[in-house]
Amino acid sequence: MRVSSYFTISALALALAATPALAQQITGAGATFPAPVYAKWGEAAKAAIGLELNYQAIGSGGGQNQILNRTVDFGASDAPMDGEKLKSGNLLQFPAVMGAVVPIVNLPGIEADQVKLTGELLAEIYLGKITKWNDPKLVEMNKGVTLPNLAIAPVYRADGSGTTFVFTSYLSAVSADWKSGVGASASVKWVAGNGAKGNDGVAATVRQVKGGIGYVENAYATQNKLTTTQLRNKAGSFVKPTLAAFVAAADNGDWKAAPNYAVSLIDMQGATSWPIVSATFILLPKDPKDPARSANVMKFFDWAYKNGADIAKGLDYIALPTAVQDAVRASWKADIKG
Repeated sequence: MRVSSYFTISALALALAATPALAQQITGAGATFPAPVYAKWGEAAKAAIGLELNYQAIGSGGGQNQILNRTVDFGASDAPMDGEKLKSGNLLQFPAVMGAVVPIVNLPGIEADQVKLTGELLAEIYLGKITKWNDPKLVEMNKGVTLPNLAIAPVYRADGSGTTFVFTSYLSAVSADWKSGVGASASVKWVAGNGAKGNDGVAATVRQVKGGIGYVENAYATQNKLTTTQLRNKAGSFVKPTLAAFVAAADNGDWKAAPNYAVSLIDMQGATSWPIVSATFILLPKDPKDPARSANVMKFFDWAYKNGADIAKGLDYIALPTAVQDAVRASWKADIKG
């Protein structure tokens, strides 16, 4: 019996030793803008460092609310949180990655990046002032392209959305009518169109509706093979939504002058710059309920900074400059308890 018990215990010990340790889980919620890259980082980090990311892309507004209520380990938002709100919520805000918002259209016979738009024309479309694709203003802008006699069906985010904040910040920067009439926010009072939930909802709706136009993070347009457009930038050049154009805009960001890392990359200078680029942010409690889980959040993003650039590039996101990454690490050490 003793021999039998010995072998039974030994076999159990060997089996346990052969079983890989369970991955430690961190939870986050918020912005849909970075969801594709967070998903890929999560898969890679689980294999590399044993951290499993459970991320719910519920929109920036939801992410801010959940971290203020401490129901997740971190919140995620494309719209930077107001400084006073950060202070009252005892939160540290830091950037994770940069990406671009792109217009998407569904027009019969029109190929990707064939249509040219400006921010002013986009504002007029979403203000309900331009309602047909063969409107003279659009025809004049697109000489040589046959635009259909088709109603324009604008689609916008129905949920509180950092992507909306980025898009409306751009429209406010280029259109005085938009700035005074609607403004820039994660949730605005839309004049024209219909809402859909999440970047994926906007992408799916535009794909289904002929004459549709919407705005999404670039990865959603790429993954869903949607028809993007050219945009005229601050320099007056029409540019296509390419990684090179996104990087050109990101390179002009003035991080040192931005409180709480809330840098603006909207309508940047440069002949090749894409005009709608933004950083996306993580919100982390300075007084975490569970310091070990908070430490794992920092470990995850530290790993992503060091190892996630190629994954980000593959999805047309832009990694943060090394100096910004180092500043964020210093903030972790200085501001996070535990």
